[in-house]
Amino acid sequence: QVQLVESGGGLVQAGGSLRLSCTASGRTFSSYGMGWFRQAPGKEREFVSAITRSGVTTNYADSVKGRFTISRDNTKNTAVLQMNSLKPEDTAVYYCAASLTWPLNVATSYTYWGQGTQVTVSS
Repeated sequence: QVQLVESGGGLVQAGGSLRLSCTASGRTFSSYGMGWFRQAPGKEREFVSAITRSGVTTNYADSVKGRFTISRDNTKNTAVLQMNSLKPEDTAVYYCAASLTWPLNVATSYTYWGQGTQVTVSS
């Protein structure tokens, strides 16, 4: 069992930055691929970024490439999504998730989910 808690969301102006953190309980964090997804009002949940267990390989949605960076620290059971150059269309609830399988860019691969954190980008 893994419990995930996101933090770091908030309100920011377009062009600004936010840093989302996801802290996991348990001793097996390094066994899981980690992903970030987001869901805007009236839209389906969509993939944002993922990182493999070791942190060597990362993956990004085209819409965030070059602006967002995912990382993890297995010694602190934490995954981080650094979001720069934010746009109003990035407004959504952001979820972190943990997966034991592949591929990491689809929601159905993930077993555990956090409660989500709201990110609002004003124009």
